[in-house]
Amino acid sequence: MTLELSSLFIAGFLYLVLLFLIAYVTDRGLIPERWVSHPLVYTLSLGVYATSWTYYGSVGLANSNGYLFLTIYLGVTLAFALSPVLLRPILRLTAEYQLSSLADLFAFRYRSQVVGVLVTLFMLIGALPYIALQIRAVTQSLHELTQEAPPHILALGFCITLTAFAILFGARHISPRQKHRGLVMAIAFESLIKLLALLGVGLFALFGVFSGPDSLNQWLSEHPEAIQKLYEPVGSTQWSTLIFLAFGAAFLLPRQFHMLFAENLKEDNLRFASWGFPLFLLLLNLPIPVILWAGHYLGLSSDPDYFVLSITLSQGHSWLPLLTFIGGISAASAMVIITTLALSSMCMNHLLLPASYPDPRVNLYYWLLWGRRLMIGLIILAGYSFYAFLEHRAGLAQLGLISFVAVAQFLPGIIGLLYWRRATREGVIAGLLAGITVWGFTLLVPMLKHSGFIENAYPITQWQAMLGLDHWSFATFWSLSLNGLLFAMISLASRQRSEEQQAAASCCSSIFIPLTGVVAARSPEEFKQELGVLLGRSTAEKEVNHALSDLDMSPAETRPAELRRLRERIERNLYGLIGPQMSHLIVNQKLALDPEARTALADSMRYVEERLAHSRSLLHGLTRELDNLQRYQRQILEDLPLGACALGQDGEIIIWNQAMEDTTGIEAKTTIGHPLSQLPEPWNDLLGGFARAADSHSYHLEVHFSGRTRWFNLHKAAIEDPQVSATSEAPGMVILIEDLTQMENLEAELAHSDRLASIGRLAAGVAHEIGNPVTGIASIAQNLKYEEEPGAIEQSTRDILTQTRRITDIVQSLMNFSRSSTADRPRENVAVREVLEDALALIQLMHKHDGLNYHIDCDEQIMLHADRQRLSQVFVNLLNNASDASTAGSSIQVLAHQDDQQLTIEVIDEGSGIPDHFREQLFEPFATTKRTGKGTGLGLALARNIILDHNGNIEIDSEPGRGTRVIISFPRQQ
Repeated sequence: MTLELSSLFIAGFLYLVLLFLIAYVTDRGLIPERWVSHPLVYTLSLGVYATSWTYYGSVGLANSNGYLFLTIYLGVTLAFALSPVLLRPILRLTAEYQLSSLADLFAFRYRSQVVGVLVTLFMLIGALPYIALQIRAVTQSLHELTQEAPPHILALGFCITLTAFAILFGARHISPRQKHRGLVMAIAFESLIKLLALLGVGLFALFGVFSGPDSLNQWLSEHPEAIQKLYEPVGSTQWSTLIFLAFGAAFLLPRQFHMLFAENLKEDNLRFASWGFPLFLLLLNLPIPVILWAGHYLGLSSDPDYFVLSITLSQGHSWLPLLTFIGGISAASAMVIITTLALSSMCMNHLLLPASYPDPRVNLYYWLLWGRRLMIGLIILAGYSFYAFLEHRAGLAQLGLISFVAVAQFLPGIIGLLYWRRATREGVIAGLLAGITVWGFTLLVPMLKHSGFIENAYPITQWQAMLGLDHWSFATFWSLSLNGLLFAMISLASRQRSEEQQAAASCCSSIFIPLTGVVAARSPEEFKQELGVLLGRSTAEKEVNHALSDLDMSPAETRPAELRRLRERIERNLYGLIGPQMSHLIVNQKLALDPEARTALADSMRYVEERLAHSRSLLHGLTRELDNLQRYQRQILEDLPLGACALGQDGEIIIWNQAMEDTTGIEAKTTIGHPLSQLPEPWNDLLGGFARAADSHSYHLEVHFSGRTRWFNLHKAAIEDPQVSATSEAPGMVILIEDLTQMENLEAELAHSDRLASIGRLAAGVAHEIGNPVTGIASIAQNLKYEEEPGAIEQSTRDILTQTRRITDIVQSLMNFSRSSTADRPRENVAVREVLEDALALIQLMHKHDGLNYHIDCDEQIMLHADRQRLSQVFVNLLNNASDASTAGSSIQVLAHQDDQQLTIEVIDEGSGIPDHFREQLFEPFATTKRTGKGTGLGLALARNIILDHNGNIEIDSEPGRGTRVIISFPRQQ
C-alpha cells in the first residue's frame, strides 16, 4: 500500500498550521495560565531532545547495536537525576543573569569574547548537518510512504514553513525576560503527538502484526536470535561511552539548553521534569523492540530506520501511516525550530555584534530583532544546502553521535564554571581547541573520507585497534582527555584576572561577594546620557527605566550605593539583549567605577541578603547553619519591641526594624542607605542630634508629631568594625528608641486617680473649712436686714465678700489639684515657696485636728522651671505621707536651698519611719504600708516619675521609729 504525495503534503501543511494556531492562541492569552505554566507542559517541551533520529533511527540503532539504543536515553536520565548539583545551578545562573545560551554562559564565566566565538562556531558546525538530517528524514519518510522520490521543492517548502514559524513565534522577543510561551506550548504539543504516534505504532505492531502478546512470545521462542541480537553489544565498551555522551547532550545541545533554561518559567518546573522527562523517554522507547521484531516478522526489505512507517503500510490502513508521518514531522520540525532559534541568538551575540555593532542612531531593538530573524533564515537555508549537497552521500547515519561528542567538549568548562573557581579563560580556550582538533581528526575527517569528500585520511582505525577501543570510545576518550588536561594545566599556570574572579564567585552557589566601587555617574539621568552614546538614546532610556522598575527604585535616586545596584541590574539586563561580553564592555566603558571608593555597608548587606534569599535551597553544611543563625538574629531584631536603627561608618542607615517603622511611620526601604539628616521632621533632628551628642542616653524627650505629643527615651552604642578600626573612620552606631507615650498617658491617669483619692480624704476638712464661712455669711445676712446705717451695711457687705473669697480660694485650690494633666500644657517658672504653701494648705485641710506643727523654710526668690500642677502633686503626696506617719505634737519641716549646681528640697518628719523590709518596694506602684482605705500606694511612684520628668532625683533616708527624710534635687535653672 502507498499514499498519495499530495495527501501527505496537505496533511503535513495542515499540521504545521495547527502548530501556528496553538502558539497564536497561547500568546493571545486564550489558554488558561495554569495550563501554560504547568510543569507538564515544560516537561513535554523537553521532548525536543527526541528528533527524527530518535523517532525513526532508534529502531535502526536497535537493529545494529541491540540494547545500546537505550544508552542515548539512560544518559539523559542520569543528567536529570543529578539535577540538584548540575541543572539547577545552571538554571539559577541563566535566570539571574539572563543568559540565553551556552555561549553566553561561558562568555560570562570566563569573561572572554573568544570563548563565546569558539562555543558558537563549534555548535554551528555540529548543528548544520544535524538540521540536514531532519530535512532528509522528512523527505525519506515521504519516499517510504509514496514509493516515489519527492521533489526538492517539498523539502524547500518544509524549510520555509519552519522558518516562518520560528520567526513568528520564536523570535518575537529579544530579551530572555520575555518567554516564548506560545512556542513552548507548540513544542509540548509536538512531543505529545510523536509519543502518541510511536505508542500507536507499537500497539499496532503488537496486536495488528503479532495478534497479541502470545503470538509475539511464540515468534520469539521460534526465533531466539532476535532477542540474542539485542543483548550481544551490551558488554561492549560503547555502553559507558554512549551513556556519557548522552549525559552531556541532555543539557548542552543548543535545543536542550534553550528549552531547559531559557524558556523555563520557574524552578519548580525543573523539579517536576527531573522525573517526568525520564518517564517520557521510557514511554517513547517501550515500543522500539516490538516495532523491530514486527519488521523482521513481516520480512520488510526497507531500511530498519523506517520500520516505524513500513509496518503501518502492511495492513492496508491509511490513517495509521498518516498519523505516523505526522509524528515524524513533529520530531523533525521541533528540532529545527528550537536549534535555529538558539543558534541565531548565539550568532548575533558572539559573531555579528562584535564584528558589526550598529550605529547608535539605529534602533537597537529593531536591529537585533530583524538580525535574529535573518540569522534564523540563514541557518535553516544552510541546513537545507547541506541536505541538498549530501543527499546521496553515505556515512551520515551516525551524525547524531558526532554532534554528541562535539558538545561533550564543553563538560570540562561546565565543571570549572560551577565548581572550580580557579579555572581561567586561557585554560578553557586551550582545552576547547584541543578537544575540537581531536574531534575533527577522529570523527569529522573519517566521515568526510567515507562520504567521498576527501581521498586520504589518517589511519585512525589502526590506532583504535592498538588501544582496543571502538570508534566512539576512542574519539571520546582522547578528545576529552586532552581537553581536560590542558584545561586544568593552563588554568593553574595562568593568572586569573579580577573580572574573572568576580564572575567565578557569582557562579559559585555558596559564596557571595559584596558589590564594590562607586559609579562615576551621579543619577539615572546621567546613566541614560552615558549609555545613549553606544546604545542609542531611546534604547538607553528603556533599559535604565526597566532596571529602575526591576529594583523598585526612584528615577531621582542619587545614593551611590543604590546607583551601584542600578548599574549591576542594567548590565544583567543587557546580558540577555546583546550578550554578556558586549554588555560588560559597554557598561564598564560608559558607567565606570571608582575601585578605591568603599561600597556602603548597607548596600553590601542588602546584596548579600538578597543573594542568600535567592540561593537558600543551594546552601548546605556550615553555610546553611550560618544562614539560619543570621535569619534567626535578623528576625529577633525585627520583632524587637524597641525601635532599632543601625548606622554604618559613613553614617548611612543599614538597619531600620519594624518597631522603628511603627514608631516613626517611615518605611525601611526609604531609609536604608540614607543618612539620618535626610529623614523627615522631627526625626532628623531628634535622631541626628542624639547621634552627634556625647551622651549615650537621653530620657523623656518630648516630641510633637502628627498633631500630638509623644515621649521617648533614646539609647546608643558605638559599633567598631574590626576591619576599619585602625583607620580614622568613625565607628558605626546603633540607636534604640523607647516609646514612653502610653506609659506617660497611663501615669497621667494614675496621677489623676491619686488626686481624686486625695480629694476624697480632704472632703471632711473641706466641708469644715467651707462650713465656717457659710455660717458666717448666713449670720451676717440675717442681721443685715435689721441694719439701717450705711456704714454698718457696707461693713456687712465687705464681710460677706471676704468669706466668699475664702470659699472661692478653697474651691479653686481643690479644682487646680484635681484637674487632669494635659500633655500640651507648657512649663513655666514657678516660685517654689508658693507651690509649697499651696500644698501645705491642702494638707492642713486633712490634718487640721491632728495637732501637727508644719514649718516651711524656703526663700521666696527660689524659682523652678516646671509644671506647677504636677509639682504641687509631688509635695501634696510627700506632706501627706509625712503627716500620716506623725503623731500629735510632732513637727514636719520643709527645707529648700540652692547652690550653683542644683536646687535641693527636703521634707523631714518625726514619724514612725519605714520598715527595712519595705525599702526595696518604696517606688513601686500600689505598694503601701497604710491600712486598706487609707492610701492608694501611688503617691511615691507618681512623685518619683514627675521628679524624673523634670530631670530631678529623689532619695529617702529613714529609720524605723526615728522619722523619715525625703531629699529632692533639681538641676539649677539657667
